Amino acid sequence: MAEMKKTINIARAVLALAMVLILGHGYAQSSLDLRINEVLVINDSNYVDSYGRRNGWIEIFNTAYNTVDIGGMYLTDDPANPTKYWIPKGDPITSIAPRNYVLFFADSMPTRGIQHLNFKLKEGGSLALFESNGRTMIDAVKLGPQKPDVSYGRLEDGGVEWGFLKKTTPGANNYTGVVVTAGEKFGAMDPFGVGMAVIAMSVVFSALILLYIVFKNTKKIYGINIRKLFSKPEVEVAEPKPLEEEISGEVNAAIALALHMYVNALHDHEETVLTIKKVARTYSPWSSKIYGLRNVPR
Repeated sequence: MAEMKKTINIARAVLALAMVLILGHGYAQSSLDLRINEVLVINDSNYVDSYGRRNGWIEIFNTAYNTVDIGGMYLTDDPANPTKYWIPKGDPITSIAPRNYVLFFADSMPTRGIQHLNFKLKEGGSLALFESNGRTMIDAVKLGPQKPDVSYGRLEDGGVEWGFLKKTTPGANNYTGVVVTAGEKFGAMDPFGVGMAVIAMSVVFSALILLYIVFKNTKKIYGINIRKLFSKPEVEVAEPKPLEEEISGEVNAAIALALHMYVNALHDHEETVLTIKKVARTYSPWSSKIYGLRNVPR
């Protein structure tokens, strides 16, 4: 029983550690997941802001599968001044959803709102995103010669390769071609499902081997008998109690005598005949006149 409790506690600890790692990886916020994704420097007849003005704009992409808040970080067009524009905290705009975007307008009009920067973009300039400490650079891009109304960005969201995009896509996917999913690619490579079957069987057998190794090492480390742990509990068979001592001869003689007397009715004889004798008086004293009233009451 103690071995079973020990194994259960070990399993709980492993499960808790796995959940912490999974949840921590799934929900931890990291500013390093942010990328400068697309930039438009010369905006003659392109995207307009909420004020109806056309200015250069910057798209920041969250490559993570969890929400990242860009509030408190810095955008700058001058590497020598990394804290040029501080992005205010506590606004829903700065909270970038998983695999989503936020736009900033380089119009040198910060009084118009959080998304409006205090500088303008220039050809041949640069752009950088810094961590909230003002020293750690998260991402940067060098802006060469630009084309009017043609954005310069990553050919795939969060990718490495940069170039001029066929379409400006503020707040949307940079790649505007036909997207082929991983499932479709795999289906084209394995139309009959043979590879899928092999992979599935490999995963199953790998898991069985891993379980065998884990249980075997658990037995070595903690001295737990796994076979005994998962087998049916043994039923303890009670030893037969020794027979009681034989009855002595005196007791047997007394019992025999009592039975003999009961069978032969050896006891006092009791007469059950009732005798009724006639009394001398033939009248009942209760009806005698001498006991009645002598005078009539008046």
